[in-house]
Amino acid sequence: MPRAIRVPLKRYFTRFFKKDLLAGLTVGVISLPLAMAFAIASGVNPEHGIYTTIIAACLVALFGGSKYQVAGPTGAFVPILLSIVLTYGYENLLIAGFISGIILIVMGFLDMGSLIKFIPRSVTIGFTAGIAVNIFTGQIGNFLGLTGLERHESFIANMSDIIVHLNTINPYSALTASICLAFILLTPRFLPKVPGSLVGIIVSTLIASIFFPTDVSTIASTFGGIPSNLPQLKIPTFTLDKLNQLLQPALTIAILGAIESLMSAVVADGMSGTQHNSNRELIGQGIANMVAPLFGGIPATGAIARTATNIKCGAATRYSIIISAIFVLITMLLLAPYAGLIPLASMAPVLMIVAYNMSEHHAFISIVKVRPFNAGVLLITFFLTVLANLTVAVEIGLLLAMMNFVKRMSAILVVTQVVPDQENYLVEISDQDVAETHDCPQISIFSIEGPLFFGAAQMFSHSIMNTIHYDPKVIILRMSKVPLIDLTGENHLRTIVENLQKKGIIVLMCGLSGQPEKKLKTTGLYEQIGPDHLFPHTSNAITYAIEHINKDHCHKCNKHIFKECLLSEKKIS
Repeated sequence: MPRAIRVPLKRYFTRFFKKDLLAGLTVGVISLPLAMAFAIASGVNPEHGIYTTIIAACLVALFGGSKYQVAGPTGAFVPILLSIVLTYGYENLLIAGFISGIILIVMGFLDMGSLIKFIPRSVTIGFTAGIAVNIFTGQIGNFLGLTGLERHESFIANMSDIIVHLNTINPYSALTASICLAFILLTPRFLPKVPGSLVGIIVSTLIASIFFPTDVSTIASTFGGIPSNLPQLKIPTFTLDKLNQLLQPALTIAILGAIESLMSAVVADGMSGTQHNSNRELIGQGIANMVAPLFGGIPATGAIARTATNIKCGAATRYSIIISAIFVLITMLLLAPYAGLIPLASMAPVLMIVAYNMSEHHAFISIVKVRPFNAGVLLITFFLTVLANLTVAVEIGLLLAMMNFVKRMSAILVVTQVVPDQENYLVEISDQDVAETHDCPQISIFSIEGPLFFGAAQMFSHSIMNTIHYDPKVIILRMSKVPLIDLTGENHLRTIVENLQKKGIIVLMCGLSGQPEKKLKTTGLYEQIGPDHLFPHTSNAITYAIEHINKDHCHKCNKHIFKECLLSEKKIS
Protein backbone atom coordinates (compact mmCIF):
# COMPACT_ATOMS: atom_id res chain seq x y z
CA MET A 1 0.00 0.00 0.00
CA PRO A 2 1.48 3.44 -0.91
CA ARG A 3 2.74 5.43 2.04
CA ALA A 4 0.56 8.40 1.28
CA ILE A 5 -2.64 6.59 2.27
CA ARG A 6 -1.34 5.11 5.50
CA VAL A 7 -2.25 8.20 7.51
CA PRO A 8 -5.71 7.77 9.11
CA LEU A 9 -8.14 10.07 7.29
CA LYS A 10 -9.58 11.67 10.43
CA ARG A 11 -6.13 12.57 11.69
CA TYR A 12 -5.15 13.78 8.24
CA PHE A 13 -8.06 16.19 7.85
CA THR A 14 -7.64 17.60 11.35
CA ARG A 15 -3.86 18.05 11.28
CA PHE A 16 -2.50 18.10 7.73
CA PHE A 17 -5.20 18.93 5.18
CA LYS A 18 -5.00 22.74 5.43
CA LYS A 19 -1.23 22.71 4.98
CA ASP A 20 -1.43 20.34 2.03
CA LEU A 21 -4.27 22.32 0.46
CA LEU A 22 -2.31 25.57 0.52
CA ALA A 23 0.85 23.94 -0.80
CA GLY A 24 -1.05 21.95 -3.42
CA LEU A 25 -2.92 24.97 -4.78
CA THR A 26 0.28 27.00 -4.97
CA VAL A 27 2.16 24.24 -6.77
CA GLY A 28 -0.81 23.74 -9.10
CA VAL A 29 -0.87 27.42 -10.01
CA ILE A 30 2.83 27.26 -10.88
CA SER A 31 2.59 23.91 -12.67
CA LEU A 32 -0.16 24.81 -15.13
CA PRO A 33 1.64 27.47 -17.21
CA LEU A 34 4.91 25.54 -17.03
CA ALA A 35 3.19 22.38 -18.26
CA MET A 36 1.94 24.17 -21.35
CA ALA A 37 5.20 26.03 -21.92
CA PHE A 38 7.37 22.93 -21.69
CA ALA A 39 5.05 21.00 -23.99
CA ILE A 40 5.10 23.74 -26.62
CA ALA A 41 8.89 24.04 -26.39
CA SER A 42 9.15 20.25 -26.79
CA GLY A 43 7.29 20.39 -30.08
CA VAL A 44 3.92 19.00 -28.91
CA ASN A 45 0.52 20.49 -28.12
CA PRO A 46 0.12 22.20 -24.73
CA GLU A 47 -2.50 19.74 -23.45
CA HIS A 48 0.08 16.94 -23.50
CA GLY A 49 2.09 18.83 -20.91
CA ILE A 50 -1.02 19.22 -18.77
CA TYR A 51 -1.83 15.50 -18.99
CA THR A 52 1.74 14.75 -17.92
CA THR A 53 1.51 17.09 -14.95
CA ILE A 54 -1.68 15.45 -13.71
CA ILE A 55 -0.68 11.81 -14.17
CA ALA A 56 3.03 11.94 -13.30
CA ALA A 57 2.52 14.05 -10.19
CA CYS A 58 0.00 11.60 -8.73
CA LEU A 59 1.93 8.43 -9.54
CA VAL A 60 5.30 9.70 -8.29
CA ALA A 61 3.63 10.99 -5.13
CA LEU A 62 2.13 7.55 -4.47
CA PHE A 63 4.99 5.28 -5.54
CA GLY A 64 8.12 7.46 -5.43
CA GLY A 65 10.78 7.54 -2.74
CA SER A 66 10.66 11.24 -1.82
CA LYS A 67 7.93 12.64 0.40
CA TYR A 68 7.73 16.04 -1.28
CA GLN A 69 8.82 15.31 -4.86
CA VAL A 70 6.70 17.05 -7.52
CA ALA A 71 7.02 15.40 -10.92
CA GLY A 72 6.02 16.69 -14.32
CA PRO A 73 7.43 18.13 -17.55
CA THR A 74 10.72 19.94 -16.95
CA GLY A 75 13.06 22.20 -18.85
CA ALA A 76 15.82 19.60 -18.80
CA PHE A 77 13.79 17.38 -21.13
CA VAL A 78 12.94 20.07 -23.68
CA PRO A 79 15.92 19.69 -26.07
CA ILE A 80 15.75 15.88 -25.92
CA LEU A 81 12.01 15.68 -26.51
CA LEU A 82 12.13 18.26 -29.28
CA SER A 83 14.89 16.29 -30.98
CA ILE A 84 12.86 13.07 -30.76
CA VAL A 85 9.72 14.77 -32.08
CA LEU A 86 11.62 16.29 -35.00
CA THR A 87 13.35 13.00 -35.83
CA TYR A 88 10.74 10.36 -35.05
CA GLY A 89 7.43 12.16 -34.51
CA TYR A 90 5.06 12.57 -31.56
CA GLU A 91 3.73 8.99 -31.60
CA ASN A 92 7.24 7.60 -31.31
CA LEU A 93 7.98 10.05 -28.50
CA LEU A 94 5.24 8.30 -26.52
CA ILE A 95 6.87 4.92 -27.19
CA ALA A 96 10.29 6.26 -26.17
CA GLY A 97 8.77 7.63 -22.96
CA PHE A 98 7.16 4.27 -22.22
CA ILE A 99 10.46 2.42 -22.78
CA SER A 100 12.27 4.93 -20.57
CA GLY A 101 9.78 4.10 -17.81
CA ILE A 102 10.70 0.42 -18.08
CA ILE A 103 14.40 1.31 -17.94
CA LEU A 104 13.87 3.46 -14.84
CA ILE A 105 12.04 0.64 -13.05
CA VAL A 106 14.84 -1.80 -13.93
CA MET A 107 17.40 0.72 -12.66
CA GLY A 108 15.50 0.95 -9.39
CA PHE A 109 15.38 -2.82 -8.92
CA LEU A 110 19.09 -3.09 -9.76
CA ASP A 111 19.92 -0.63 -6.97
CA MET A 112 21.32 1.94 -9.39
CA GLY A 113 19.85 4.88 -7.50
CA SER A 114 22.97 5.18 -5.37
CA LEU A 115 25.29 4.99 -8.39
CA ILE A 116 23.71 7.94 -10.17
CA LYS A 117 24.60 10.13 -7.19
CA PHE A 118 28.26 9.72 -8.08
CA ILE A 119 28.00 11.50 -11.43
CA PRO A 120 30.49 14.41 -11.08
CA ARG A 121 29.08 17.87 -10.50
CA SER A 122 31.14 19.24 -13.41
CA VAL A 123 29.20 16.93 -15.76
CA THR A 124 25.75 17.74 -14.34
CA ILE A 125 26.42 21.50 -14.28
CA GLY A 126 27.81 21.31 -17.81
CA PHE A 127 24.84 19.60 -19.41
CA THR A 128 22.32 21.55 -17.31
CA ALA A 129 23.84 24.85 -18.46
CA GLY A 130 23.88 23.58 -22.04
CA ILE A 131 20.22 22.62 -21.83
CA ALA A 132 19.45 26.08 -20.42
CA VAL A 133 21.15 27.72 -23.43
CA ASN A 134 19.13 25.57 -25.84
CA ILE A 135 15.87 26.39 -24.05
CA PHE A 136 16.62 30.12 -23.92
CA THR A 137 17.64 30.43 -27.56
CA GLY A 138 14.72 28.23 -28.60
CA GLN A 139 12.31 30.90 -27.31
CA ILE A 140 13.82 33.87 -29.13
CA GLY A 141 11.54 33.27 -32.11
CA ASN A 142 8.36 33.29 -30.00
CA PHE A 143 9.57 36.27 -27.97
CA LEU A 144 10.09 38.37 -31.10
CA GLY A 145 7.22 36.83 -33.05
CA LEU A 146 9.45 35.79 -35.94
CA THR A 147 7.71 34.11 -38.86
CA GLY A 148 8.98 31.49 -41.27
CA LEU A 149 11.19 29.77 -38.69
CA GLU A 150 11.78 26.03 -38.84
CA ARG A 151 12.68 23.87 -35.83
CA HIS A 152 16.08 22.20 -36.15
CA GLU A 153 17.98 19.79 -33.94
CA SER A 154 21.19 21.74 -34.44
CA PHE A 155 21.83 24.80 -32.29
CA ILE A 156 23.80 26.46 -35.08
CA ALA A 157 21.02 25.82 -37.62
CA ASN A 158 18.45 27.31 -35.23
CA MET A 159 20.54 30.42 -34.56
CA SER A 160 21.24 30.86 -38.27
CA ASP A 161 17.53 30.63 -39.01
CA ILE A 162 16.76 33.22 -36.34
CA ILE A 163 19.33 35.64 -37.76
CA VAL A 164 18.00 35.16 -41.30
CA HIS A 165 14.42 35.92 -40.15
CA LEU A 166 15.17 38.86 -37.83
CA ASN A 167 13.52 41.16 -40.37
CA THR A 168 10.17 39.48 -39.60
CA ILE A 169 9.98 40.76 -36.01
CA ASN A 170 6.41 41.28 -34.82
CA PRO A 171 6.40 44.36 -32.56
CA TYR A 172 3.15 43.23 -30.90
CA SER A 173 4.70 39.89 -29.91
CA ALA A 174 7.82 41.61 -28.62
CA LEU A 175 5.66 44.02 -26.59
CA THR A 176 3.53 41.18 -25.19
CA ALA A 177 6.63 39.17 -24.22
CA SER A 178 8.27 42.23 -22.64
CA ILE A 179 5.17 42.94 -20.53
CA CYS A 180 5.09 39.34 -19.35
CA LEU A 181 8.81 39.39 -18.57
CA ALA A 182 8.45 42.63 -16.60
CA PHE A 183 5.71 41.17 -14.40
CA ILE A 184 7.66 37.95 -13.89
CA LEU A 185 10.62 39.96 -12.59
CA LEU A 186 8.68 42.56 -10.59
CA THR A 187 5.99 40.42 -8.95
CA PRO A 188 8.34 38.68 -6.47
CA ARG A 189 9.46 42.10 -5.17
CA PHE A 190 5.97 43.37 -4.43
CA LEU A 191 3.96 40.13 -4.06
CA PRO A 192 6.51 37.48 -3.04
CA LYS A 193 3.87 34.81 -2.42
CA VAL A 194 2.27 35.17 -5.85
CA PRO A 195 3.79 33.24 -8.80
CA GLY A 196 5.30 35.84 -11.13
CA SER A 197 4.91 33.64 -14.20
CA LEU A 198 1.16 33.35 -13.65
CA VAL A 199 0.76 37.12 -13.18
CA GLY A 200 2.87 37.82 -16.26
CA ILE A 201 0.86 35.43 -18.44
CA ILE A 202 -2.52 36.74 -17.24
CA VAL A 203 -1.65 40.45 -17.59
CA SER A 204 0.07 40.09 -20.97
CA THR A 205 -2.77 37.91 -22.28
CA LEU A 206 -5.38 40.46 -21.20
CA ILE A 207 -3.48 43.33 -22.83
CA ALA A 208 -2.96 41.39 -26.06
CA SER A 209 -6.62 40.22 -26.14
CA ILE A 210 -7.96 43.73 -25.61
CA PHE A 211 -5.64 45.90 -27.73
CA PHE A 212 -4.30 43.67 -30.55
CA PRO A 213 -6.12 40.30 -30.47
CA THR A 214 -5.37 39.38 -34.10
CA ASP A 215 -1.74 40.51 -34.23
CA VAL A 216 -0.10 37.83 -32.09
CA SER A 217 -0.04 34.04 -32.34
CA THR A 218 -1.92 32.32 -29.53
CA ILE A 219 -2.28 28.76 -28.31
CA ALA A 220 -5.68 28.58 -30.02
CA SER A 221 -4.48 29.96 -33.36
CA THR A 222 -1.39 27.75 -33.39
CA PHE A 223 -2.58 24.51 -31.79
CA GLY A 224 -6.35 24.75 -32.10
CA GLY A 225 -6.89 25.42 -28.40
CA ILE A 226 -6.80 23.08 -25.42
CA PRO A 227 -9.35 20.25 -25.08
CA SER A 228 -11.66 20.62 -22.09
CA ASN A 229 -12.13 16.89 -21.56
CA LEU A 230 -10.25 14.05 -19.95
CA PRO A 231 -7.41 12.37 -21.84
CA GLN A 232 -8.31 9.08 -23.49
CA LEU A 233 -6.39 5.84 -23.05
CA LYS A 234 -4.52 4.93 -26.22
CA ILE A 235 -1.99 2.11 -26.48
CA PRO A 236 0.87 3.06 -28.83
CA THR A 237 1.74 0.61 -31.60
CA PHE A 238 4.90 -1.24 -30.58
CA THR A 239 7.04 -2.99 -33.17
CA LEU A 240 10.48 -4.55 -32.92
CA ASP A 241 11.88 -2.02 -35.40
CA LYS A 242 10.53 0.87 -33.34
CA LEU A 243 11.95 -0.58 -30.13
CA ASN A 244 15.39 -0.89 -31.70
CA GLN A 245 15.13 2.57 -33.19
CA LEU A 246 13.97 4.27 -30.00
CA LEU A 247 16.10 2.43 -27.45
CA GLN A 248 18.89 5.01 -27.39
CA PRO A 249 16.53 8.04 -27.09
CA ALA A 250 14.65 6.17 -24.35
CA LEU A 251 17.89 5.45 -22.51
CA THR A 252 18.82 9.13 -22.70
CA ILE A 253 15.42 10.09 -21.28
CA ALA A 254 15.79 7.52 -18.50
CA ILE A 255 19.30 8.59 -17.48
CA LEU A 256 18.49 12.30 -17.50
CA GLY A 257 15.20 11.64 -15.72
CA ALA A 258 16.99 9.63 -13.05
CA ILE A 259 19.62 12.34 -12.53
CA GLU A 260 17.08 15.16 -12.38
CA SER A 261 14.66 13.35 -10.08
CA LEU A 262 17.38 12.30 -7.64
CA MET A 263 18.89 15.78 -7.65
CA SER A 264 15.47 17.16 -6.85
CA ALA A 265 15.02 14.56 -4.09
CA VAL A 266 18.35 15.58 -2.56
CA VAL A 267 17.26 19.23 -2.59
CA ALA A 268 14.00 18.20 -0.91
CA ASP A 269 15.92 16.28 1.77
CA GLY A 270 18.07 19.32 2.52
CA MET A 271 15.05 21.62 2.83
CA SER A 272 12.79 19.28 4.82
CA GLY A 273 15.22 17.15 6.84
CA THR A 274 13.81 13.96 5.34
CA GLN A 275 15.66 11.08 3.68
CA HIS A 276 14.53 9.81 0.28
CA ASN A 277 14.80 6.28 -1.05
CA SER A 278 16.73 6.53 -4.33
CA ASN A 279 15.71 3.20 -5.80
CA ARG A 280 12.06 3.62 -4.87
CA GLU A 281 12.16 7.06 -6.46
CA LEU A 282 13.43 5.57 -9.72
CA ILE A 283 10.66 2.99 -9.65
CA GLY A 284 8.04 5.69 -9.03
CA GLN A 285 9.40 7.78 -11.90
CA GLY A 286 9.39 4.67 -14.08
CA ILE A 287 5.75 3.92 -13.33
CA ALA A 288 4.81 7.53 -14.13
CA ASN A 289 6.67 7.45 -17.44
CA MET A 290 5.03 4.18 -18.42
CA VAL A 291 1.49 5.35 -17.65
CA ALA A 292 1.65 8.99 -18.86
CA PRO A 293 2.29 8.09 -22.56
CA LEU A 294 -0.79 5.86 -22.54
CA PHE A 295 -2.84 9.05 -22.05
CA GLY A 296 -0.83 11.26 -24.38
CA GLY A 297 1.60 12.52 -21.77
CA ILE A 298 5.26 13.28 -22.44
CA PRO A 299 8.21 12.08 -20.29
CA ALA A 300 8.39 13.56 -16.81
CA THR A 301 10.87 13.81 -13.97
CA GLY A 302 11.25 15.49 -10.60
CA ALA A 303 10.94 19.28 -10.82
CA ILE A 304 13.30 21.02 -8.41
CA ALA A 305 11.55 24.42 -8.40
CA ARG A 306 8.07 22.96 -7.88
CA THR A 307 9.35 20.55 -5.24
CA ALA A 308 11.03 23.41 -3.37
CA THR A 309 7.81 25.46 -3.60
CA ASN A 310 5.84 22.53 -2.21
CA ILE A 311 8.09 22.40 0.85
CA LYS A 312 8.26 26.19 1.34
CA CYS A 313 4.46 26.39 1.32
CA GLY A 314 4.28 23.98 4.26
CA ALA A 315 3.30 20.67 2.65
CA ALA A 316 2.84 18.01 5.33
CA THR A 317 2.28 14.85 3.31
CA ARG A 318 2.34 13.49 -0.24
CA TYR A 319 -1.32 14.47 -0.59
CA SER A 320 -0.25 18.06 -1.34
CA ILE A 321 1.09 16.86 -4.70
CA ILE A 322 -2.13 15.02 -5.50
CA ILE A 323 -4.10 18.15 -4.61
CA SER A 324 -1.93 20.15 -7.05
CA ALA A 325 -2.68 17.61 -9.80
CA ILE A 326 -6.43 17.77 -9.09
CA PHE A 327 -6.26 21.58 -9.26
CA VAL A 328 -4.56 21.41 -12.68
CA LEU A 329 -7.19 18.91 -13.88
CA ILE A 330 -10.14 21.02 -12.73
CA THR A 331 -8.57 24.17 -14.19
CA MET A 332 -8.09 22.44 -17.53
CA LEU A 333 -11.71 21.23 -17.60
CA LEU A 334 -13.16 24.63 -16.67
CA LEU A 335 -10.78 27.17 -18.19
CA ALA A 336 -9.48 25.44 -21.34
CA PRO A 337 -11.18 27.92 -23.75
CA TYR A 338 -9.58 30.87 -21.96
CA ALA A 339 -6.15 29.19 -21.95
CA GLY A 340 -6.33 29.14 -25.74
CA LEU A 341 -6.12 32.95 -25.70
CA ILE A 342 -2.60 32.92 -24.22
CA PRO A 343 -0.09 34.33 -26.74
CA LEU A 344 2.97 32.22 -27.51
CA ALA A 345 4.96 35.39 -26.82
CA SER A 346 3.73 35.23 -23.20
CA MET A 347 5.08 31.70 -22.81
CA ALA A 348 8.54 32.60 -24.11
CA PRO A 349 9.74 34.70 -21.13
CA VAL A 350 8.46 32.06 -18.72
CA LEU A 351 10.77 29.50 -20.31
CA MET A 352 13.61 32.00 -20.58
CA ILE A 353 13.46 32.64 -16.84
CA VAL A 354 13.32 28.89 -16.20
CA ALA A 355 16.40 28.48 -18.40
CA TYR A 356 18.24 31.24 -16.54
CA ASN A 357 17.42 29.73 -13.15
CA MET A 358 18.41 26.20 -14.15
CA SER A 359 21.72 27.31 -15.70
CA GLU A 360 23.40 27.51 -12.25
CA HIS A 361 25.72 30.16 -13.61
CA HIS A 362 27.29 30.80 -10.19
CA ALA A 363 28.34 27.17 -9.87
CA PHE A 364 29.48 27.20 -13.51
CA ILE A 365 31.76 30.19 -12.94
CA SER A 366 33.17 28.87 -9.65
CA ILE A 367 34.14 25.51 -11.23
CA VAL A 368 35.80 27.27 -14.18
CA LYS A 369 37.80 29.51 -11.83
CA VAL A 370 38.88 27.01 -9.20
CA ARG A 371 39.35 23.52 -10.70
CA PRO A 372 41.31 23.31 -13.99
CA PHE A 373 40.55 19.71 -15.00
CA ASN A 374 36.95 19.87 -13.79
CA ALA A 375 36.61 23.13 -15.72
CA GLY A 376 37.68 21.29 -18.85
CA VAL A 377 35.13 18.54 -18.24
CA LEU A 378 32.42 21.13 -17.58
CA LEU A 379 33.18 23.19 -20.70
CA ILE A 380 33.41 20.14 -22.97
CA THR A 381 30.11 18.81 -21.60
CA PHE A 382 28.52 22.24 -21.97
CA PHE A 383 29.59 22.83 -25.56
CA LEU A 384 28.75 19.29 -26.64
CA THR A 385 25.27 19.69 -25.12
CA VAL A 386 24.73 22.92 -27.02
CA LEU A 387 26.41 22.04 -30.32
CA ALA A 388 25.88 18.26 -30.52
CA ASN A 389 23.38 16.55 -28.22
CA LEU A 390 22.94 15.59 -24.62
CA THR A 391 23.74 11.90 -25.13
CA VAL A 392 27.16 12.61 -26.60
CA ALA A 393 27.82 15.30 -23.99
CA VAL A 394 27.08 13.05 -21.03
CA GLU A 395 29.04 10.13 -22.50
CA ILE A 396 32.15 12.23 -23.19
CA GLY A 397 31.82 14.11 -19.89
CA LEU A 398 31.57 10.90 -17.88
CA LEU A 399 34.49 9.38 -19.79
CA LEU A 400 36.70 12.39 -19.03
CA ALA A 401 35.59 12.44 -15.40
CA MET A 402 36.31 8.71 -15.08
CA MET A 403 39.79 9.20 -16.55
CA ASN A 404 40.45 11.94 -14.01
CA PHE A 405 39.16 9.71 -11.22
CA VAL A 406 41.37 6.81 -12.30
CA LYS A 407 44.37 9.13 -12.49
CA ARG A 408 43.76 10.42 -8.98
CA MET A 409 43.10 6.97 -7.57
CA SER A 410 46.28 5.62 -9.14
CA ALA A 411 48.23 8.36 -7.39
CA ILE A 412 46.86 7.13 -4.05
CA LEU A 413 48.67 3.79 -4.39
CA VAL A 414 52.06 4.08 -2.71
CA VAL A 415 54.72 1.36 -2.68
CA THR A 416 57.60 1.91 -0.25
CA GLN A 417 60.48 -0.19 0.96
CA VAL A 418 60.74 -0.29 4.75
CA VAL A 419 63.21 -1.47 7.38
CA PRO A 420 63.13 -1.55 11.19
CA ASP A 421 64.50 1.44 13.06
CA GLN A 422 66.34 1.23 16.37
CA GLU A 423 63.08 0.67 18.24
CA ASN A 424 62.09 -1.99 15.74
CA TYR A 425 59.38 0.11 14.06
CA LEU A 426 59.19 -0.24 10.31
CA VAL A 427 60.10 3.02 8.59
CA GLU A 428 60.40 4.07 4.97
CA ILE A 429 63.87 4.26 3.45
CA SER A 430 65.18 5.92 0.30
CA ASP A 431 67.54 4.42 -2.27
CA GLN A 432 70.43 6.29 -0.70
CA ASP A 433 69.65 4.76 2.67
CA VAL A 434 69.48 1.32 1.09
CA ALA A 435 72.91 1.84 -0.44
CA GLU A 436 74.29 2.39 3.00
CA THR A 437 74.23 -0.04 5.89
CA HIS A 438 70.64 -0.25 7.04
CA ASP A 439 69.13 -2.79 4.67
CA CYS A 440 69.12 -6.54 5.12
CA PRO A 441 70.90 -8.29 2.22
CA GLN A 442 68.54 -11.27 2.43
CA ILE A 443 65.12 -9.83 3.37
CA SER A 444 63.31 -6.98 1.63
CA ILE A 445 60.04 -5.57 3.00
CA PHE A 446 57.58 -3.49 0.96
CA SER A 447 54.50 -1.63 2.23
CA ILE A 448 51.65 -1.22 -0.26
CA GLU A 449 49.03 1.42 0.53
CA GLY A 450 45.96 2.07 -1.61
CA PRO A 451 43.70 0.20 -4.06
CA LEU A 452 45.50 -2.16 -6.43
CA PHE A 453 43.32 -1.69 -9.51
CA PHE A 454 43.75 -1.28 -13.25
CA GLY A 455 44.70 2.38 -13.02
CA ALA A 456 47.56 1.73 -10.57
CA ALA A 457 48.62 -1.81 -11.46
CA GLN A 458 51.39 -0.81 -13.90
CA MET A 459 52.87 1.65 -11.44
CA PHE A 460 52.74 -1.02 -8.75
CA SER A 461 54.78 -3.45 -10.87
CA HIS A 462 57.41 -0.86 -11.72
CA SER A 463 57.69 0.29 -8.11
CA ILE A 464 58.34 -3.23 -6.83
CA MET A 465 60.66 -4.49 -9.56
CA ASN A 466 62.66 -1.28 -9.98
CA THR A 467 63.30 -0.95 -6.24
CA ILE A 468 64.88 -4.39 -5.94
CA HIS A 469 68.53 -3.79 -6.90
CA TYR A 470 69.62 -7.28 -5.85
CA ASP A 471 68.13 -10.73 -5.40
CA PRO A 472 67.14 -11.15 -1.75
CA LYS A 473 66.25 -14.51 -0.30
CA VAL A 474 62.82 -13.36 0.96
CA ILE A 475 60.46 -10.54 0.00
CA ILE A 476 57.67 -9.53 2.38
CA LEU A 477 54.67 -7.63 1.00
CA ARG A 478 52.68 -5.77 3.64
CA MET A 479 49.07 -5.69 2.32
CA SER A 480 47.06 -4.50 5.33
CA LYS A 481 46.42 -1.09 3.73
CA VAL A 482 45.22 -2.44 0.39
CA PRO A 483 41.40 -2.19 0.49
CA LEU A 484 40.74 -3.54 -3.00
CA ILE A 485 42.32 -5.64 -5.74
CA ASP A 486 40.70 -5.96 -9.17
CA LEU A 487 41.55 -8.48 -11.91
CA THR A 488 44.17 -6.23 -13.51
CA GLY A 489 45.84 -5.60 -10.17
CA GLU A 490 45.73 -9.32 -9.39
CA ASN A 491 47.34 -10.11 -12.75
CA HIS A 492 50.24 -7.73 -12.11
CA LEU A 493 50.65 -9.10 -8.60
CA ARG A 494 50.68 -12.64 -10.00
CA THR A 495 53.37 -11.67 -12.54
CA ILE A 496 55.55 -10.24 -9.77
CA VAL A 497 55.10 -13.33 -7.60
CA GLU A 498 55.87 -15.69 -10.49
CA ASN A 499 58.98 -13.73 -11.56
CA LEU A 500 60.31 -13.69 -8.01
CA GLN A 501 59.56 -17.37 -7.43
CA LYS A 502 61.38 -18.27 -10.67
CA LYS A 503 64.47 -16.63 -9.18
CA GLY A 504 64.10 -18.76 -6.08
CA ILE A 505 62.93 -15.83 -3.96
CA ILE A 506 60.39 -16.63 -1.24
CA VAL A 507 57.35 -14.32 -1.37
CA LEU A 508 55.54 -13.69 1.91
CA MET A 509 52.41 -11.61 2.46
CA CYS A 510 51.02 -10.18 5.66
CA GLY A 511 47.86 -8.31 6.63
CA LEU A 512 45.84 -9.62 3.67
CA SER A 513 42.11 -9.58 4.48
CA GLY A 514 38.64 -8.69 3.21
CA GLN A 515 38.11 -8.25 -0.51
CA PRO A 516 41.80 -8.68 -1.49
CA GLU A 517 41.96 -12.04 0.30
CA LYS A 518 38.74 -13.22 -1.37
CA LYS A 519 40.02 -12.08 -4.78
CA LEU A 520 43.30 -14.00 -4.43
CA LYS A 521 41.46 -17.10 -3.27
CA THR A 522 39.05 -16.87 -6.20
CA THR A 523 41.82 -16.51 -8.79
CA GLY A 524 44.07 -19.20 -7.23
CA LEU A 525 46.94 -16.81 -6.45
CA TYR A 526 46.36 -17.46 -2.74
CA GLU A 527 47.28 -21.12 -3.21
CA GLN A 528 50.14 -20.27 -5.56
CA ILE A 529 51.76 -18.10 -2.91
CA GLY A 530 50.99 -20.78 -0.34
CA PRO A 531 48.86 -20.50 2.79
CA ASP A 532 52.01 -21.03 4.91
CA HIS A 533 53.45 -17.87 3.31
CA LEU A 534 50.57 -15.64 4.40
CA PHE A 535 50.60 -14.08 7.86
CA PRO A 536 48.35 -11.79 9.89
CA HIS A 537 51.20 -9.50 11.02
CA THR A 538 54.57 -8.37 9.70
CA SER A 539 56.35 -9.69 12.81
CA ASN A 540 55.13 -13.21 12.01
CA ALA A 541 56.41 -12.91 8.46
CA ILE A 542 59.82 -11.64 9.64
CA THR A 543 60.17 -14.54 12.09
CA TYR A 544 59.37 -17.00 9.30
CA ALA A 545 61.78 -15.23 6.91
CA ILE A 546 64.72 -15.37 9.32
CA GLU A 547 64.17 -19.09 9.78
CA HIS A 548 64.46 -19.61 5.99
CA ILE A 549 67.47 -17.46 5.06
CA ASN A 550 71.11 -18.43 4.77
CA LYS A 551 72.40 -18.56 8.37
CA ASP A 552 76.02 -18.48 7.23
CA HIS A 553 75.42 -15.02 5.76
CA CYS A 554 73.73 -13.96 8.99
CA HIS A 555 76.75 -15.14 11.00
CA LYS A 556 79.02 -12.96 8.86
CA CYS A 557 76.64 -9.96 8.95
CA ASN A 558 77.05 -7.43 11.73
CA LYS A 559 74.18 -5.10 10.74
CA HIS A 560 71.58 -6.68 13.04
CA ILE A 561 68.72 -5.11 11.11
CA PHE A 562 66.04 -7.13 12.92
CA LYS A 563 65.86 -7.93 16.63
CA GLU A 564 65.43 -11.56 15.56
CA CYS A 565 68.93 -11.41 14.09
CA LEU A 566 70.47 -11.40 17.59
CA LEU A 567 68.31 -14.34 18.65
CA SER A 568 69.27 -16.23 15.53
CA GLU A 569 72.94 -15.44 16.08
CA LYS A 570 72.79 -16.78 19.64
CA LYS A 571 71.21 -19.99 18.38
CA ILE A 572 73.95 -20.41 15.77
CA SER A 573 76.71 -19.80 18.32
